[in-house]
Amino acid sequence: MPTLKVHHIGYLVKKIDAAIQAFTKLDYVTMQPTVYDEIRKVHICFMQKDGYVIELIAPASEDSVVSGLIKKCKNSPYHICYESADFDKDYQMLMDNGYASIDAPTPAPALSGRRVVFLMNASMGMIELLGP
Repeated sequence: MPTLKVHHIGYLVKKIDAAIQAFTKLDYVTMQPTVYDEIRKVHICFMQKDGYVIELIAPASEDSVVSGLIKKCKNSPYHICYESADFDKDYQMLMDNGYASIDAPTPAPALSGRRVVFLMNASMGMIELLGP
């Protein structure tokens, strides 16, 4: 079994600036300026409180990877990101154990270009796997 560490909880939000203000009022601190992810067409901001990290994700256009989700789910948490020390091994293990890859592993601009991939599991929903 992999040794996966929770990295963050992903929150889907309609308006990133309004979400940042709301989380700031709960004493979350912005970890870096908001980043535009051209691959996924989203705006991303990481915030932290008490050792917990959240990722705010807002669609930047109608053809964003999260545009359909925001219409269905509204503002809500929607994935847990797990950090892996051995991305390829853990990715294959997850695939071998019933996870379906939603996309191909790609660099994440908001995470210094580290590789990420999103996977679905029928029993638990969406996760993100983050490489070293």
